[in-house]
Amino acid sequence: MSDLFWLTDAQMARLEPFFPKSHGKPRVDDRRVLSGIIFINRNGLRWRDAPTAYGPHKTLYNRWKRWSDKGIFARMMAGLSAEHGETKTVMIDATYLKAHRTATSLGGEKGGRGRLIGRTKGGMNTKLHAICDSQGRPLNLFVTAGQVSDYIGARALLSSLPDVDWLLGDRGYDADWFREALKDKGIRACIPGRKQRKTTVKYDKRRYKRRNRIEIMFGRLKDWRRVATRYDRCPKVFLSAIALAAIVIYWL
Repeated sequence: MSDLFWLTDAQMARLEPFFPKSHGKPRVDDRRVLSGIIFINRNGLRWRDAPTAYGPHKTLYNRWKRWSDKGIFARMMAGLSAEHGETKTVMIDATYLKAHRTATSLGGEKGGRGRLIGRTKGGMNTKLHAICDSQGRPLNLFVTAGQVSDYIGARALLSSLPDVDWLLGDRGYDADWFREALKDKGIRACIPGRKQRKTTVKYDKRRYKRRNRIEIMFGRLKDWRRVATRYDRCPKVFLSAIALAAIVIYWL
């Protein structure tokens, strides 16, 4: 029992404003069900393997699926991360998340068409694009198929960038249009130039070293087994798993 995860009263108080209203019959104990959902996602278990202390596994799965489809967990993360208070620096990067065969298998849809799963050198993957603050806390997340360029993620996350002074990124984000878009927002780019560039791009090398914080963030998110390995066919449900990990690790 001591190895089980339980949300504290303080953590529940932070999450409750994002809960949907209960209509008709009252919901089963929110704390017990959410604690069970977190336990399953962190340890990569099947729903049927949920400890009995969390109640029927079907209750856990139904709440998880229903709230994921409604985007409740994504809204939780967006609401909590909105209090970040970052004014200086944000970072952008992407990482690959391995797709399990259960996420890609379905007759007639090779490679999980429409599921944001693509074939790369490392196999079938989903790519997670993220923005984090100077402390390495995730501010916004976006998922694409594994073979999608970093530029696509950058374009999708561009509008959600907070009002800061600097953005740190690796060579994968060295594009003239991206630098111009950042300049229009009043953000200075600390991005090294690609080797193919004819003219050298100057950047703050000392500041760039801080970019390791977003790499550490990805590593901590991947400590959750249902994040490191994608078992969910639905991309919305998988994004909910990532958002839930970010909430528990960084925002509670």
